[in-house]
Amino acid sequence: MSQLVLFAIDICAVVLLVFGLYFPRHRRRDLVVAYLGVNIGVLAVASALSASNVGAGLGLGLALFGVLSIIRLRSTELDQHEVAYYFSALALGILGALSTTSVWLSGGLMALILAVMFLGDHRRLFRHYRHQILVLDSAITHHAVLVARLEQLLDARVHAVSVQRLDLVNETTVVDVRYALPDRALIADPSTSTPSGARR
Repeated sequence: MSQLVLFAIDICAVVLLVFGLYFPRHRRRDLVVAYLGVNIGVLAVASALSASNVGAGLGLGLALFGVLSIIRLRSTELDQHEVAYYFSALALGILGALSTTSVWLSGGLMALILAVMFLGDHRRLFRHYRHQILVLDSAITHHAVLVARLEQLLDARVHAVSVQRLDLVNETTVVDVRYALPDRALIADPSTSTPSGARR
C-alpha cells in the first residue's frame, strides 16, 4: 500500500515540477514530454528492479547512465537549468520507487527537491545578472579597453569577459560577457516584470 502512495506522490510531484515550475517559466514544450518520460521511466524500471533480486545500486547506476546518455547525446542544446530539471525528474522517480524508505521520508525529500527548484530557478534570484555572447565590430586586444567598451554598449557593470575569437583581418571580436544591469534598466525592461496573470 505504501508503494502505491509513493507512486501517487511521485506523479503529483513531477506534474508540479513540469507544469507548475518548468513550463510556466521557460515555455519549452519539447522538454515537457522528456521530463515526464524520464520520471515515469525511472520509476517503472527502479520499481521492477527493487522487486527482483537485482541490487538497488545496479538499478540506480543504470538509471543515471541512461539519463547521462540522453543529455550527452542530445540533438538540441540544453541550458544548465534544463539539465537540473532532468536530474530533478530523475531523482523524483527514484524516490518514488524506493520501498525501503518510509513514505514520509521519501515525500519530504521530494518536497525538498521541488522547493529547491522553485527557489533556485526563480526569476527574482540574481535578476540583475545577464550572460551574452557578443560580436563587436572592432578588434580589441587590450582587456581594460574591451571592458570599458562593453560597459558602454550594455550600460551595465561587466563582471567577467572571455574572448572567444579575435579577428584582426575582419576587425571583429567575439566575447562571452557576464554583467549586471542597474536598477533603472530593470525598471525599463519589460521582460523583468511579471504581466498580469503570469506566474513565476
